[in-house]
Amino acid sequence: MGQKTSPVGFRTGITREWQSIWFSPKATYGDFLVEDEKIRRFIDKKFNRQMPKGAVSKVKIIRTRNEIQVTLHSARPGIVIGPRGGEVDKLREELETLTGRKVNVNVIEVKAPELDAVLVAEAIAEQLCKRASFRRTMKQYCDSAMNAGAKGVKIICGGRLAGSEMARRETQKVGSIPLHTLDADVDYAVATARTTYGAIGIKVWIYRGKFGEQQVETRQVRRRRPGRRADGRKGGRADGGFAAAVKDKSSEKAQSAPLGSKARFDESRRAARPAAAEEQKQQPEQNDSDAEKK
Repeated sequence: MGQKTSPVGFRTGITREWQSIWFSPKATYGDFLVEDEKIRRFIDKKFNRQMPKGAVSKVKIIRTRNEIQVTLHSARPGIVIGPRGGEVDKLREELETLTGRKVNVNVIEVKAPELDAVLVAEAIAEQLCKRASFRRTMKQYCDSAMNAGAKGVKIICGGRLAGSEMARRETQKVGSIPLHTLDADVDYAVATARTTYGAIGIKVWIYRGKFGEQQVETRQVRRRRPGRRADGRKGGRADGGFAAAVKDKSSEKAQSAPLGSKARFDESRRAARPAAAEEQKQQPEQNDSDAEKK
């Protein structure tokens, strides 16, 4: 039988931290577990299932003796926070009513939503619900994740794809997905697209590199403004400013550029001319010396 397991649960407690952090005796453990699931479902329904969508990818819950600290990881924190923090205050009141405890809500922005498997899966599901082409959608999100810095992406869609009579699975894979490597940061998510012709399941794996590795960001080179010359005019150089500098660089390039075949032939002919003239000068002298000897 298959031995497949969730990449998130496989790494939790080893290289990934727990999404719920609290301690409880056996008597109240079940109540806390059900309460955590209620909080997550409530937040998902509020921000991910109705417009405007807040794109909440992860909910982290920390319990202390007196309060519950709920941290939302969102790609659109402005919608979650609301004008002047009104939405956060409203959410806190609703969670306090749901749990009967004091709740503290924090919002953290997801800097790279293209590398978050939950957000990618939900985006694909939304596109499929709008009758978009599943192949083009899968390829588009694979390419966007790789361009954002991912080292591997795999997307599987299963169901009545494009409204076909018989259900099937389609897979799109780019790069590598080391599922057995615990040190590899592999994000995984499942989403469901509920279309008019049936439900389509979406699974997304994104390999973001080893844990602890910092992703190299592409820096944009800023063009420097020309400074002031000694005589007060604009331009960083006294010999003509930026234009002169460009001219100097172009001449340097021309000098250092490799010569073509014709240019190399002309160069060799020029080098050979002085040598030929020297030989012609030496030849009459040798003839005179030979005549004298005779």
